[in-house]
Amino acid sequence: MEDFLIELAPPLIRGILLGGLYVVIALGLSLVFGVMKLINVAHGDLVILGSYFAYAAMGWLGIDPFLSLVVGVPLFFAFGFFVQKFIINRTFRISLDAALIACFGISVVVQSLCQVIWTPFSRSLTTPYQLRSFAVGELTISVRYLLDFIGGLAVMIALREFLRRTYLGKAISAASQNEPVAERMGINPNRVYSFAFAIAMACAAVAGVLQGLTFYFSPVSGPPFLIISFGVIIIGGLGSMAGTFIGGMIFGLTQTLGAHLSGGSMMVQMLAPYLLVFVVLSVRPQGIFGR
Repeated sequence: MEDFLIELAPPLIRGILLGGLYVVIALGLSLVFGVMKLINVAHGDLVILGSYFAYAAMGWLGIDPFLSLVVGVPLFFAFGFFVQKFIINRTFRISLDAALIACFGISVVVQSLCQVIWTPFSRSLTTPYQLRSFAVGELTISVRYLLDFIGGLAVMIALREFLRRTYLGKAISAASQNEPVAERMGINPNRVYSFAFAIAMACAAVAGVLQGLTFYFSPVSGPPFLIISFGVIIIGGLGSMAGTFIGGMIFGLTQTLGAHLSGGSMMVQMLAPYLLVFVVLSVRPQGIFGR
């Protein structure tokens, strides 16, 4: 029994740390859906665009992926604000379905653009520290997974404090809870939508760097991460930062434990967390921390 627990420790640690990556990806999707009630089907592709931006900065300018965020986060924020204000918002006035189709169009454009510029071949953000690891007792912890966890925790805390302590953050929270009342209090919904989408894009830039350091990526890598984000949000519960964080940890744990207990089967590795999502939907549809 003791040997079994010792063998179980590495996938447990890896799953918890990997969950940080899923948290960063899911937070952007959750924010847009919570405020606009819009499923941004392009979110996964925008995360991969963030990976390619860091890849370009590293390859063309020799900049570390994390240092590229100094430019990447404001650039993605501005891009998100522009896309929401001049594309999605105009279709949103027609209907929610039209906005959803616009997001799908953005997904196709981003995938095609990445394929034209960087070809369909897989890439990764290869850095001196990417494959490093360090020992804690008998455990070996990978630096890239640790960065995922630190990144997920940092983005969650930053976003949580922003929503709690700033006027814009409170306006976004108010609009997500009750838009008609928020509008009567002087909050401009279109302005809130634009900033919410822009913040989600900034989160995508951070998620893109973490994803590129953890996994290989290609122009079509976005949709799987979009589906993972849905799973994280369903498990944790929409509208809860803590729920999204715990959901990411649970999803990562289920994935790594499924792979370990099945002898490394890729099928079980991806099937296990989605079976858990199905169970959560059956027992508690609003998620563990959902309202």
